[in-house]
Amino acid sequence: MAEPQTAGSHISRGRKIQYRENRILAALPPDEFERFAPRLQQSPLTFKRSLYKAGQPIKLVCFPDSGVCSVMSVMRTGRTAEVGTIGNEGMTGVALFFGDLTEPSESMIQVPGAGRLLSAEVFLQEMARKGALNRLIGHYAHALMIQIMQAAACNALHSVEKRACKWLLMTHDRVFTDEFKLTHEFLGMMLGVSRPQVSVVTKQLERAGLIEYHRGQVTVIDRKGLEGEACECYGIISRYFDQFLNQLEAR
Repeated sequence: MAEPQTAGSHISRGRKIQYRENRILAALPPDEFERFAPRLQQSPLTFKRSLYKAGQPIKLVCFPDSGVCSVMSVMRTGRTAEVGTIGNEGMTGVALFFGDLTEPSESMIQVPGAGRLLSAEVFLQEMARKGALNRLIGHYAHALMIQIMQAAACNALHSVEKRACKWLLMTHDRVFTDEFKLTHEFLGMMLGVSRPQVSVVTKQLERAGLIEYHRGQVTVIDRKGLEGEACECYGIISRYFDQFLNQLEAR
């Protein structure tokens, strides 16, 4: 089994520090964080939990401390495809930052963990203050927008195999271990493909010695090998999140 990657950082490669709390909240000045901290609600993020539905009012934003959330585009037929991945570098419900109360997408937990919830009302009050939280969310929203735009191009231009490698890497960047829960059904939802296609892809990656897959659990065996097989989108997205995380660490 490969050595576990550094915990919880989107760009964790080669780092020794483990981040087991939300990076945005941790970067806030103490006085600003303490003002609304009593309104934050600790909550488990259970597998497949929906944080908000497409077209419905966003009542809560979530700052993950661990675990991974997916932002999914949902078609009328019920088919889905992931357009964004959120770990403890970010938050869900970014539409509120732009003044919108709904999103055309759905946010669902893909890897269980824990997070802190804040009501939309309190979040909007904090945004109106134009303080440090507002500025950090603005930087994060830009990085997330780049991720979503790149996903649109990726879904149209790259093979399922390369997209699967990108997805595994982005998830691996956000979890505390080389092993995490991954059913064929859920990976199919993320990639917008059928379960038989998922089976073919995971078997190819196993034969190549990049992962092990057993009973709904995937283990990353060869991180560098996955990077070599992933599409260019992974590197593009990672660079922008590196810039964002470097801004947080400089505070």
